[in-house]
Amino acid sequence: MAATVVNGQQPPPDKDHTAIAAQPRPAAGSRSGASRAAGERAVGGRAAGAARAAGASGSTKKNDDTASTVGNGRRSEAARLAVLNAADDLLVEQGFEGLTIEGIAAAAGVAKQTIYRWWKSKVDILFDNLVLDAATGLAWPAETPSDPADLRAYLHRFADFLDAAPAGKVLQALLGHAQLDARSAELLHSGFLDALRSRDVANTRACLGGTADEAAVLLDALLAPLYHRALVLRRPLDRAFVDALLDQHLPR
Repeated sequence: MAATVVNGQQPPPDKDHTAIAAQPRPAAGSRSGASRAAGERAVGGRAAGAARAAGASGSTKKNDDTASTVGNGRRSEAARLAVLNAADDLLVEQGFEGLTIEGIAAAAGVAKQTIYRWWKSKVDILFDNLVLDAATGLAWPAETPSDPADLRAYLHRFADFLDAAPAGKVLQALLGHAQLDARSAELLHSGFLDALRSRDVANTRACLGGTADEAAVLLDALLAPLYHRALVLRRPLDRAFVDALLDQHLPR
């Protein structure tokens, strides 16, 4: 993906939006090692670009943070990855309200100005984390789904992602915040959820046949209880629950 031009300014070469795709994620908790490029393919392609464009409007003032100096692309990318991982870890530890740019900067070992070069807010950081980790966390088990077993396997994967993965906690946090903030809602839907749903409806139809509308209704019937249990009831999405849900709607 080419670097985004914002307000007539082109980001410097070391901030090329595609550079991060080649970088492995540092070990931190149970974070995924998926690439950003794979994340864009998994959920429709415009997600990371939307976050980058939003973040690029932040401060461009240089600072003396030599660990992430603009003059060294490798250090710069290492700082970006440190910020992404720190945000994930702090969200799990402190929750969305407790997550701050100051805290992320301290945990990542960078200056606040460094963060504001790439992201406008903590929402944009979390959104990038979601897109990156969804590449593997929400990938369909079969590259070309073709039968009900593939749909069953995906629903189990979706439940595991929402229930236990750090990126699933990010998705929960962004869904909650989106109810109160129009910008976050637009970013989440237009940059991630809409493409995810389009892909999943198409794959559900490939597994079961029928029309696109029928596949969409069935997918809603399967996913809604997962969201309700995770977000409203705050109860685990254990395998027995998911199996019982699937048995109600899918052929065995």
